[in-house]
Amino acid sequence: MTLKKDVVSLDDILDASGRKSFGFFLLLAGIITLAPLVGDIPGVPTLMGAFVIIISFQLLIRRENMWLPAFMRNRTLKQEKILRALKRLKPVMKGIDRILKPRLTFLTKGFMQYVIALICVATAAVMPVMEFIPFSANIAGVILTVFGLALLASDGFLVLFAFALLGTAGWLIFIN
Repeated sequence: MTLKKDVVSLDDILDASGRKSFGFFLLLAGIITLAPLVGDIPGVPTLMGAFVIIISFQLLIRRENMWLPAFMRNRTLKQEKILRALKRLKPVMKGIDRILKPRLTFLTKGFMQYVIALICVATAAVMPVMEFIPFSANIAGVILTVFGLALLASDGFLVLFAFALLGTAGWLIFIN
């Protein structure tokens, strides 16, 4: 892979990825919430919840590219660092690509993106409350991670899996 610049900004990456960036940031928020010792720090689930609401709102209003404040969009990395990271991630990404693939794509496009965005807003809205119940924010992290992966890979099977997780979590919460 060859990049045309010595330095690449987050703005360049967001422009290149277009609507796929929404899935990436949902995935990132989910992984941070799930991360051992990070997601359990007081305030992190609330912060990730606020971030997810910002992402999901932009998906709801049909933005083509993710909006982030200029101070974030203008952050840069040297091309060599990006290429080094991509080289390290390549084996992991090949493994993920074998599992995830575009299927049942109607579940990741159009109206269903609104449904996913609304579910992500609802999930994010309860994340501050989850901080008071140990490890419960991990449930939200899993759901956000799966929805993020589904949008990135246009994998409707993952959307169905996320719905099943959501239903199971709701059932467990309301049964007890």
